Amino acid sequence: MVIERITCYYANTSSQIQVIRIANVTDWYFERILFPGQRLMFEAPAEAQLEIYANAALINEILCGQLEVRSPETVASPLA
Repeated sequence: MVIERITCYYANTSSQIQVIRIANVTDWYFERILFPGQRLMFEAPAEAQLEIYANAALINEILCGQLEVRSPETVASPLA
């Protein structure tokens, strides 16, 4: 089975080191350490849930579909 992936963007805007990971997709491993101010682009299934940890505690969960990077051509213009 082929998993369709989207390109995602996440930025650590906090003053703490964060560990981000995806745990809800079977046979998928993704875990990274992000330092304060660090940004990351990555590919993941749209239904993946990004878990964000600081000081070993889960502080947030974001659906990767909400982090999708879209080209200007695919985003509706507010002027249209």
